[in-house]
Amino acid sequence: MTTAAEGRRPVVAVLYREALPPRLAEIEEIAEVRLTTADGLAEALDGADVLYQWHSFSPALRENWDAAESVQWVHVSAAGVSQLMFDELIGSDVIYTNSRGVLSRAIAEFALGFVLDMAKDAQASFRLQQQHRWQHRVTRKIQGQSALVVGTGSIGREIARLFRAVGMEVGGAGRSGRAGDDDFPRIHSSKDLASIVSGFDYVVLAAPLTDETRGVVNAHVLAAMSPTAYLINVGRGELVDTDALTEALAWGSIAGAALDVVHPEPLPDRHPLWSLNNVIITPHMSGDTEDYLDDLGRLFVDNLRRFCHGEPLENVVDKTLGFVTAS
Repeated sequence: MTTAAEGRRPVVAVLYREALPPRLAEIEEIAEVRLTTADGLAEALDGADVLYQWHSFSPALRENWDAAESVQWVHVSAAGVSQLMFDELIGSDVIYTNSRGVLSRAIAEFALGFVLDMAKDAQASFRLQQQHRWQHRVTRKIQGQSALVVGTGSIGREIARLFRAVGMEVGGAGRSGRAGDDDFPRIHSSKDLASIVSGFDYVVLAAPLTDETRGVVNAHVLAAMSPTAYLINVGRGELVDTDALTEALAWGSIAGAALDVVHPEPLPDRHPLWSLNNVIITPHMSGDTEDYLDDLGRLFVDNLRRFCHGEPLENVVDKTLGFVTAS
């Protein structure tokens, strides 16, 4: 990196909305820091080497791109960045990194929690408890059940490891079908979901949102799922055709769904998904553990040290694809 060769402290513009990022004192030890909200970003970018986008999904960089001539590296405190890509950024030499991997274990635990919740019929137990009713029922074992994980990146692999640890059989679906690896005995092409899903008890969405994955679970795929199967989405809401999913759930053509993300988001108050007994909805919180903000901050500080020493950065996004391609 040129900053290392010049032997000077890099200038880091930190874009935030309300709360400042953690580990700010560590950043200030390494670099000259310019704190800014979106309305001051153009001024903060003037002469800056780095943009630390703590306000993860702000469109401010696109709106102030003309002021980013000196920027060499942009880091965003999120894993999914497709909505932040734009032609000028994609075509530039600016290195773009994300926070891939920081939240993967937490999201995988959430996905496993969804499986257990649905297999053990916890929602029905809670409703019966509220009615003061003692009603014995039988539930489903998860040992020996099968799950197709759509998305074989960091999150998908953590999901696969946890599911296998409790005795589930796991397959993967990614950009292309290929022989398996340590986490997935076999990886199918996500283009072929409709011909694959019927053999799985759970279909778990953990893919990034791209042009290829948008609406990947449509009416055709839902119709191909087993009527006893469940859909879990911890990826992005737009991976699923919401209208088709609502219809499938209402008619019972699949057993149920657990959705940490939806489209639109937040889900409108009168949307029919809220009222279906075979649906679990959480407000896009699967990765948000008590210490996740500090973990996100640590990743940036570690990468900033790499930047200062001219070392390769972690989590470099392929800007044409919209995600990190490394396994």
